[in-house]
This record gives sequence, structure tokens and C-alpha cells, in this order.
Amino acid sequence: MRETIRFTLNGKSTSLSTDPSRMLLWVLRTDLELTGPKYGCGMGLCGACTVLVDGEAVRSCVTDLGSVGGKRVTTIEGLEQDGKLHPLQQAFYEHGAYQCGYCTSGMIMNAAGLLHDHPHPTREQIVEGMEGNLCRCGAHQRIVAAIEAVSGQGGRP
Repeated sequence: MRETIRFTLNGKSTSLSTDPSRMLLWVLRTDLELTGPKYGCGMGLCGACTVLVDGEAVRSCVTDLGSVGGKRVTTIEGLEQDGKLHPLQQAFYEHGAYQCGYCTSGMIMNAAGLLHDHPHPTREQIVEGMEGNLCRCGAHQRIVAAIEAVSGQGGRP
């Protein structure tokens, strides 16, 4: 059954007429051609598909489109402003907090949600907050350093 779902996507009003039970990940990737959120496990466990919904990190592979009606959805594509990287994107670049890059957008979006809730987390809070995002390449120490830099806990802001 089709419904019209309206929400704000990366700062722009968006309206789709589709089945509201479709997973947000597939709507973003196929209907809206935003390929930043990645398919990983399909069960909300790996974090590759993480986006922000009203500032909170959510797994788009297990979030139905209907649940984002009237809300603000931000993907990695929506973080940069006027061609300037978001501080997290810049810090990931500067700290080499990626290797193959597959998990990077999910990591950055999860970190953005973490910093939304805790603007100045401790190292332990960062490690715990990022625990649900998996990186098979082993860049976790550089990822934590990048988040620390942005949060003001260490390194450059």
C-alpha cells in the first residue's frame, strides 16, 4: 500500500509516494540515489548504514520509511556545508581514520550522533559509543583519535 511520506533530507523537503514499510536504506540508495549509507549486515548490527534522524544515529537498514515521516534525516552527503567538510569528515581525513572506506560513512554518522548527545565525551564514552560500528580493516584507534580531536579531548579541533 502506497503512502506519501514527507520528511527533510539533508536540509531539503522530500516527499515520496511508496510503501512506508520499505527500509530507509533502500529508499535512500535506490529512489534518492544517495550511496553514502552502505548495506552491511541488513540487521542493524554493523553500522555501515547509519544515518541521523533528528540528530540521533539510527541504522537505516532496519528503519522503515514511515517512521521518519515529519523528521529530519541526514546522510553523509548532507554533512558538508557549502563545499566545506564537516569537522568529523575533516578529522577522519586528517587522522587516516579509514582504510578501505566501506564503514567510514557509518562511522562518521554514528560519531555525529554520539557528539550530538555528548559534545565532550571521554575516550571511554567514545569507545563505548562506537562499539556497534564495525571496521574490518582495524582502523579503530585512528577513528577514536579523530572523534577525540573533534570533541576537544585531544589533537586538533
